Amino acid sequence: MCGIFGVSTHRDAARLTYLGLYALQHRGEESAGIVVQRGKKVHYHKGMGLVGDVFTEGDIKSLKGDMAVGHVRYSTTGSSSTKNIQPFFVTHKKGYIAIAHNGNLVNTYALRNELEHKGSIFSTSMDSEIIAHLLARTKAKKIEESLAESLSEIEGAYAVVLMIDNLLIGARDPYGWRPLCIGKLNGAYVLASETCALDLIQATYIRDIEPGEIVIIDKDKLKSIRISTSSFFPTAEHAYCIFEYIYFARPDSNIFGHNVYSVRKALGKQLAKECPADADLVMPIPDSGNYAALGYSEETKIPYEVGMIRNHYIGRTFIQPSQFIRDFRVKVKLNPIKDVLKNKRVAIIEDSIVRGTTSRIRVKTLREAGAKKIHMRISCPPLCYPCFYGIDFPTKKELIASAHSIKWIRDFIGADSLEYLSLDGMLKSMPLPKKSFCTACFTGNYPTEPPKKIGKSVLE
Repeated sequence: MCGIFGVSTHRDAARLTYLGLYALQHRGEESAGIVVQRGKKVHYHKGMGLVGDVFTEGDIKSLKGDMAVGHVRYSTTGSSSTKNIQPFFVTHKKGYIAIAHNGNLVNTYALRNELEHKGSIFSTSMDSEIIAHLLARTKAKKIEESLAESLSEIEGAYAVVLMIDNLLIGARDPYGWRPLCIGKLNGAYVLASETCALDLIQATYIRDIEPGEIVIIDKDKLKSIRISTSSFFPTAEHAYCIFEYIYFARPDSNIFGHNVYSVRKALGKQLAKECPADADLVMPIPDSGNYAALGYSEETKIPYEVGMIRNHYIGRTFIQPSQFIRDFRVKVKLNPIKDVLKNKRVAIIEDSIVRGTTSRIRVKTLREAGAKKIHMRISCPPLCYPCFYGIDFPTKKELIASAHSIKWIRDFIGADSLEYLSLDGMLKSMPLPKKSFCTACFTGNYPTEPPKKIGKSVLE
């Protein structure tokens, strides 16, 4: 996942973008960047690490301009390195292009080969750079035609914010995998991955950019193009990423038109109906398991307790780029409260199990803290299939449930029992019809043809 943000016609565009990225930090911790326009001049600042580490007060003050695009990243296609920090910025004969991209293109390998054979020279290993090359090469004279023609060549998941000359542009793929919304602040338009970014800067939420829509913002005017109904694009069923509700998005955000906190509580309630546990207390794995655990506790009437305290100065474990860093952070991230856990039968509520190594360490920690029985309940079905649309498990080998039974996983992580929410139960808990979602990571039914070559190093 990544977080993207853009603002048009605001005298403090860089600071607003900085704050917006702060709110979206949970979507990527590898790098951060901001590109700002002032008149005909463009300035940018980028770096590896968290938003607060990359930008100083001096950096923000130096980024003078009234239009900006920002990005926080974790890598799916393209390695974790300085050359791949976004927004990607390029100048060409028609002007300049700055791109902040969230998602993953499934025809990256074929498109890159084709473009290189035609003379394109790539400076990064990101799939996002392909969009810039397509835009620079198009012969269309109108920006609307240029965008529609270029985006029609890419396949897969994309929510993008672009800055092209004096225009701020947002677009989503026809399937709508990744979220992108529009807000307004004192006459200035704002684009953001999640509504929590709008809340922080006190912008008013207007609406989501629709799947298959391009919005072009020229100062205080917004023009909408429905690319999904144009001659360039086939009609596509919506395929919203259900993992946004389960794990990625902040609980205070509204995603795809509905509040994340409420959905996670509903998942917990349904999990309690399907998978009750003989326990003295219900506890979450902070923080993503908190809200499903609340729902589980309310439904079962088993007391909700906080059995582990999170060190909030340690980032997310799932989205860290290396297993070594991931394992180290698990140990320092959560500390058990022994007096709460001693001699108790504990129902742990977790949002998902991906590789299983994190869950194994957590169960061991709880046993050492004195828990008598440990029942783990997962608020989604087993993750059995790779994702090609922007979640960092591109092959089956990253997924413990792809090769092992639930009983085997239970024994591996050391729990006394392990149960998952059913696919039907998960979909029943959603605020939208089940046909609206991509559930390929659970079912293997992909909305598009899977790519033949995948992974972070495919382009290197």
